[in-house]
Amino acid sequence: MELEHVTVIPITHLDQPRKRARFGWDVPQAQVGIFCGQEVGNVASYASSGAISGHTSSLFVKGVAQNGSPPWREDDKDGHYMFALGDNLTSRYKIHSKMGEGTFGQVLECWDRERKEMVAIKIVRGIKKYREAAMIEIEVLQHLGKHDKGSNRCVQIRNWFDYRNHICIVFEKLGPSLYDFLRKNNYRSFPIDLVREIGRQLLECVAFMHDLRMIHTDLKPENILLVSSDYVKVPDYKNSSRSPKDISYYKRVPKSSAIKVIDFGSTTYERQDQNYIVSTRHYRAPEVIGLGWSYPCDIWSVGCILVELCTGEALFQTHENLEHLAMMERVLGPIPQHVLKRVDRHAGKYVRRGRLDWPEGAASRESMKAVLKLPRLQNLVMQHVDQSAGDLIHLLQGLLRYDPLDRLTAREALRHPFLAKVQHRR
Repeated sequence: MELEHVTVIPITHLDQPRKRARFGWDVPQAQVGIFCGQEVGNVASYASSGAISGHTSSLFVKGVAQNGSPPWREDDKDGHYMFALGDNLTSRYKIHSKMGEGTFGQVLECWDRERKEMVAIKIVRGIKKYREAAMIEIEVLQHLGKHDKGSNRCVQIRNWFDYRNHICIVFEKLGPSLYDFLRKNNYRSFPIDLVREIGRQLLECVAFMHDLRMIHTDLKPENILLVSSDYVKVPDYKNSSRSPKDISYYKRVPKSSAIKVIDFGSTTYERQDQNYIVSTRHYRAPEVIGLGWSYPCDIWSVGCILVELCTGEALFQTHENLEHLAMMERVLGPIPQHVLKRVDRHAGKYVRRGRLDWPEGAASRESMKAVLKLPRLQNLVMQHVDQSAGDLIHLLQGLLRYDPLDRLTAREALRHPFLAKVQHRR
């Protein structure tokens, strides 16, 4: 019986428009996102062996028959793995469907013959920088996995291997991202109790990471997955003028509030002088634009996410720094003088005579209109929330403080009265 060549990993210990369809797996260029879970593989020995650059020796794997493997196909022009539904991915996994695609590669739903269950496998592009990024991220995940006992809302990694020059990461299959759920629900808001429960879990994950001196840097609805795909349909009272026979009279509500955070490809350890750009635009904290960032940038992202879950739409839908800052002032009030005085030379062009250069510096009349149509935070929340609006507004004001030094920490936010009312429905 002819055997297939498979590289074995030694295991020694364990800014787009908001409305466009975006996958939860999208990550910044040259960064690859995978998931938190148990420690697998020995990244240090793997990296030192030269495997990252693709110069590994192929080993025969007993029991992988040639007739059970797909024909060899060239990668596409961007280095993505080429496959057909029904193909085997080694002798253990069978490709069932494609779940998503991003700059890093693809995510496939596969049948695990050994565990007899569906899993999600992330297949990284066969290009050196993406392979390197994947291996670095696995090292980060090993560190997280040593401390995660399954209650910190991180997706569980099952395994990883190198197949035909592609790093493949196997992880538990979950439900849709919060963004995909909102999109398929016509961007209609979540009930306030569900927002409360999701917010608590999200802050538990952030607190866990910050305790380990790690910063996620790319929290957004695309990177938060519901554990279950199940939902119920309930009357949408904001559309109560419609007939119950009208399909838009109803909206979907997840049966379970349980979530898990994914995509740790941008995660970094705390260090000095972190001035490079992080976070997807809509969830980017003001200090990222001109002050240098640290743990509080995750907290700002959480605040933006909670507003979005309450309203159905992203809070700051913009693609330009000055407009973004002007939107913040419109929703949250003026940026304090002491914060503006600390901006670096790159962001200094957005400040004139001690205040934000707006609307004088606006790029267009349309940009000014986009800012002016935004309501204050209190009014925005009260348009969508009937109960607990006061507590929620107070929490959001703590999460969205301009000065990162004054912003609530994740542990402080978890003690807030709004979250103290959480009733587990998982």
